[in-house]
Amino acid sequence: MVDAGKRSVLGVLVNVIDYEAAVERVLAAAHERHGLSVAALAVHGVMTGVLDPEHKFRLNHLDLAVPDGQPVRWALNLLHGAGLPDRVYGPELTVRLCEAAARDGLPIFFFGSRAEVLDSLERELSRRLPELRIAGRRPSVFRRLSPSEQDALIEEVRGSGASIVLVGIGCPRQEVWAFENTESLGLPVVAVGAAFDFHARHIPQAPPFLQRLGLEWLFRLAHEPRRLWRRYLLLNPLFLILLAGHWLRVWRPAHQGRRPRPERWRYG
Repeated sequence: MVDAGKRSVLGVLVNVIDYEAAVERVLAAAHERHGLSVAALAVHGVMTGVLDPEHKFRLNHLDLAVPDGQPVRWALNLLHGAGLPDRVYGPELTVRLCEAAARDGLPIFFFGSRAEVLDSLERELSRRLPELRIAGRRPSVFRRLSPSEQDALIEEVRGSGASIVLVGIGCPRQEVWAFENTESLGLPVVAVGAAFDFHARHIPQAPPFLQRLGLEWLFRLAHEPRRLWRRYLLLNPLFLILLAGHWLRVWRPAHQGRRPRPERWRYG
């Protein structure tokens, strides 16, 4: 089990951690009923922090930021000699958390995606893990929530009896939501990206060999070019350029960020 703390990747602090340790930390928080903000960061997630100092502040104040993308794992190994043999992929982390929650009798709340995706997700998980207790679910409204809507959502999660909240409302909205709401919920909140859509079989996953090569982005781009071309064709090259500067020590990224204005984000 590996849990060696946080290291800077272009100024964004990412945990040197493996699946086993990440699941253990979430389960411990769930059993002890205390907040734990978790995000799975791929290149896009890291770059949202690099390009926005307020969001960098949020990311760097999350309790746990796991290396979701292979390039993020490679960056940790290159810059810090982390020696991580594998990434901590959000969809796989979701499955492992659900398996552990089913074993320990911990109810899970799902927040994000669309109603039909959550229907399919619940059917699929109930088939695979009949002991899993689903405390509740709420689809995204894909817009900014009003203060009253946000308060109602928090009360719904609290009243559901959930022990773990899995959030899939897209990057960077889900990381913002975890940052803003984990303390008030007093539960582990885990931002898992497209995991809901993958496990509900609404979006195809890249073959394992492409994932191992760090080419999942190419598979997703081929399937959703209009939505994802800016993310991958602009941010991926910029990540590599900045990573080279970081490694060669010709650029020293700051990781302080800037405290965000709370009224800017209330995503649902």
